[in-house]
Amino acid sequence: EIEAEGVDCSLVRRVAGARSALAAILVDAHGERVIVPYYDSKAQADPDSLPLADLSSFDAVLVDVRWPGAAALALTAARDAGRPAILDADTAPIEVLERLLPLASHIVASEPAARIVCGHALDPESACADLASRTDAFVAVTAGAAGTWWHDKVAGRARRVEAPKVKAIDTLAAGDVFHGAFAVGLAEAMPPERALRFASAAAALKCLRFGGRLGAPDRAETLAMMAAHWPPSEQVEEKS
Repeated sequence: EIEAEGVDCSLVRRVAGARSALAAILVDAHGERVIVPYYDSKAQADPDSLPLADLSSFDAVLVDVRWPGAAALALTAARDAGRPAILDADTAPIEVLERLLPLASHIVASEPAARIVCGHALDPESACADLASRTDAFVAVTAGAAGTWWHDKVAGRARRVEAPKVKAIDTLAAGDVFHGAFAVGLAEAMPPERALRFASAAAALKCLRFGGRLGAPDRAETLAMMAAHWPPSEQVEEKS
């Protein structure tokens, strides 16, 4: 099914004797979910190399915290190739976050991850500013329905991108859709704020549907949501 969407799966590795990760997922009446995952440590052993050493043929690279060894290699190779090295920084041990954060050119962190790094409870705006003070990378902190805060280096402050207002049916995979869409935006050279709007629109549409990957929207739907939520005047102002 993934290949049918035009995704090249030729570099996927098969680890002998290991089992793929799986999870039990509980969704409540408000669309919020709890994930209980299982990971086979044998499948997550640190690799010696990437399946493809030269990443210059790619427009952007996205990793998360679930396989730190592979993520570190991919982020490093992306930066060496001059490509956006994007880290989906979610809840993880502080050692994992401290290992990966310095390698990324773009960090999009969840509120819990930002608090783990900063060491104290902060609102998303303050967490974004604190996290940005620790790195030269682009920094954003996602806050679900409350929107996303990102650090504007030119203005020297955190700015907010609203999340489209929707009645959530299922929030499962909304974060994955958000990060994937943000990576697409960077790969297409969108300005950061537009890439975050593109990601926010895609994630909001995902929340309207039950299911994880199967609930992900397509490009046309996402662009239509953007046009409906952000008036054309704001799009023009952003470009200027």
